[in-house]
Amino acid sequence: MAKILIVEARFYDHLNDMLLAGARAAIEQAGHAHETITVPGALEIPGAIALAAESGAYDAFVALGVVIRGETYHFEIVAGESARGIMALSMDGLAIGNGILTTENEAQAIARADRAQLDKGGGAANAALAMLALKGRFG
Repeated sequence: MAKILIVEARFYDHLNDMLLAGARAAIEQAGHAHETITVPGALEIPGAIALAAESGAYDAFVALGVVIRGETYHFEIVAGESARGIMALSMDGLAIGNGILTTENEAQAIARADRAQLDKGGGAANAALAMLALKGRFG
């Protein structure tokens, strides 16, 4: 049984609740254990994963959060840099599923977060588990 760390940037509680429900259900359905930590925002997710990875306590990671486009350039920075950080950690050999939603509006975020619709939280958890399986195969 693997131990998965879910790292969430809780900014939109109702959206994060949906993402978390999907991720937790997918991990539990696969028979693995999980723990959840919360960070201030999506930019902090890669750093938190890096710190947790150093502990050796987790086999894989799920990044969850929601970034909705606003009126400033901040959206591009948060969306791009959080994805870049997660990709860098993945290239270093960590098994990570990226479930940080980057949407134009709340309706798009709801459709992606809702388990009855696109279930991106569950998808991110399944991606982390698939990467963990690959790591086991090649590592």
